[in-house]
Parts: sequence; C-alpha cells; structure tokens
Amino acid sequence: MSETKKRGRFIAFEGGEGAGKSTQAKLLADALRSRGFTVDVTREPGGTPGAEAIRKLLLHPPGEGDAGWGAKAEALLFAAARADHVERRILPAVEAGNWVVCDRFVDSSRAYQGGAGGLGDQAIVALHDFGSDGLRPDLTILLQADPDKVAERLAIRDGTEADAIGGRSAEYHRQVAKRFVALAEADPTGFAVIDGSADEDTVHRKVLEALEPLVAGKAS
Repeated sequence: MSETKKRGRFIAFEGGEGAGKSTQAKLLADALRSRGFTVDVTREPGGTPGAEAIRKLLLHPPGEGDAGWGAKAEALLFAAARADHVERRILPAVEAGNWVVCDRFVDSSRAYQGGAGGLGDQAIVALHDFGSDGLRPDLTILLQADPDKVAERLAIRDGTEADAIGGRSAEYHRQVAKRFVALAEADPTGFAVIDGSADEDTVHRKVLEALEPLVAGKAS
C-alpha cells in the first residue's frame, strides 16, 4: 500500500508597498530548495492566467483618465483572482506535498479594501470564505519597514510610474499599515511580524528563524 503524500506548506508575505515582500519570497524559496523542498513562488493578484488578467485590470484600470475601480468592485475582482489562484495553483501544489510561497494573500485585501478602503473586515472575509473556502496560510510573514526606507525603495522600483493602488495617498497607505498591525495583533500565532527596514540578508535570517518550526516539521 502506498504511503499518503505529506501535505506541503503555504506561506504568505504581507506588508505595504516597498516592504521587501518579493525579494524575501525569492530568498525564502531558494533557502527551502537548498534543504530539499519543492517550492512554488507565486503572487497576488495573479499566479494563474485568469488571475494575471484580472491583475492587469486592477493595477491599470481601463479607460483614459479613469479614477479606478470603486471599493466594492475592486474587492470582488481581488476575490475572483484569488479564487482561481487557490483552486488552480495553491491547493494543488500544497496537496502534492510542495511548499507555496506567495507574495500577498487575503490579508492584503483585509488591509487595503477592508481597512483603508472602508469596506470592513466582515465583507472581505465573507468573499474569501465563498471564493476560496477560507483558506489560511500556515504562516503569514508581515514585513514592516521604515517610511523613509520604503520611499527609497519605491523610487528605485517605480520611478515616477506607480500603479493604481501603489499610487494612492500617503494617508491611504498609513491606514493600510495600521490595519496590518491590527490583523497581526489579533492572530499572533498565525503571523510573524518582522522589521523589513534592515538589509535583505538580516531580514532573510529573521524569516528563516520564524519558519524553523514548520521547516523542522515541529508544527502541526
């Protein structure tokens, strides 16, 4: 009789613009692969052909001079992209025994659309429960960075061209950051909060420390 395949792990990186999520996701994937794990690195919105198409709509809304999507439409688009991503990529990989490392997941919707966008947490969670069966990461790593450091990173990354969400007001992004902190404080076992202002090697080391129980198989 064949042995049942052990379930993989699902890790999400969260944080505001320029916190270093993409860099740390790639570094983590490389570290896990060096320890013999099969790793799938993905992102939200995106990760599947359908979700990537929705990403383009979200970050670059159609229509010349368009102010962007309304809060409800934006939340629905994110939820639709996530549902496809979970069904077609995340769950199959995890069920095959692989690790999935994702740049953003549902807590971004809770912080951006639910918090700064004013829709409230209940609406976002309800959409997630319906579209993605309430899937949660095994661990969410929240990267927090000094505003000056973030501004420096964004200037390098984006120049003068920001997308529809990244280009929103400083107050909007302050509300996003505030909401992320509240989410982490409400779920201390589900989140690892790490200072993302340090150099990438230091942050990477902290990420590995936070993940060691999962890597060693000590967590259920």
